[in-house]
Amino acid sequence: MMLLEVKGVSKNLDDRIVLQSIHLKFEKHRKLVIAGETGSGKSTLLRMIAGLDQPTEGEIYFKGERIRGAEETLVPGHPQIAYLPQHFELQKFLRVEQVLNYANQLSAKQANELFAICQIDHLLQRKTNELSGGEKQRIALCRLLIGKPQLLLLDEPFSNLDQILKSILKQVIEQIAERLKISMVLVSHDPDDTLPWGDAFIILRNGKIVQEGTAQQIYHTPVDEYVAGLFGKFSVVPTRLFPGKGKGKEFIARPEDWKISEKVFTNAKRAKVIKKEFMGSKFLYTLQVGKLNISVDAPALKNETLPDVVFVQYRASK
Repeated sequence: MMLLEVKGVSKNLDDRIVLQSIHLKFEKHRKLVIAGETGSGKSTLLRMIAGLDQPTEGEIYFKGERIRGAEETLVPGHPQIAYLPQHFELQKFLRVEQVLNYANQLSAKQANELFAICQIDHLLQRKTNELSGGEKQRIALCRLLIGKPQLLLLDEPFSNLDQILKSILKQVIEQIAERLKISMVLVSHDPDDTLPWGDAFIILRNGKIVQEGTAQQIYHTPVDEYVAGLFGKFSVVPTRLFPGKGKGKEFIARPEDWKISEKVFTNAKRAKVIKKEFMGSKFLYTLQVGKLNISVDAPALKNETLPDVVFVQYRASK
């Protein structure tokens, strides 16, 4: 039995179509990423899965039972599905342990284990108005997990966090999946957060699913420029310029798909260096091949400099 099934779900607001005929299946202990531009319907879909919004059409099933929408019940929501929105509130001026004890039905041992997993055991005596944004987020997450959900929905959990706090939250989310065996659905706009994490991806555009697949499929074989752009830099390259990549008139190439050298080599094209950006472990070059600009990665070696003119070839070319 599938953990979650979304069957032909649509959502209209006034005359605007927010979601249109969404179908998806989700197995237990999996990690699903929902990606798409702002306004594509990601948060609305999460809220409907959580039972906090009402579909205009279609049905959603959790463990074979239909999830009732917000208009069908006095208290919206599903007891086994936890939803952490992008914007949330904690009760002000209370100690963290007070906030958590309101809903806590765990044993002391279970609670302490959960506090450790969420990395908040050192914050229990602090007041909520004394916490950082990242600390508040981990406490809000812990408060949801006290209810022992089987499915956790995370809506942009990494937004507005610096790199240190983001790294801590990623560790917490990974521990939740591994130790508590909770299935998760994550919405995030940053490919650095989603590509290493997700087992499966669905991409939304204008309320429709435009592509489904693994991280590798979504990244390396996007169906169009929209999907490619959601997951990093890319170039649209005419096939005639670099033969050997399929039969279409053009193809999408990632910066790491290129071989670059100061010296001419077989089938390489002459290119002018337009721009060079230091990215830490690599440089990102903008090269001009004829009238075409392409983005190309190269290792960031100490004191490395490239001449104004280089030679480049698509790695998959024959």
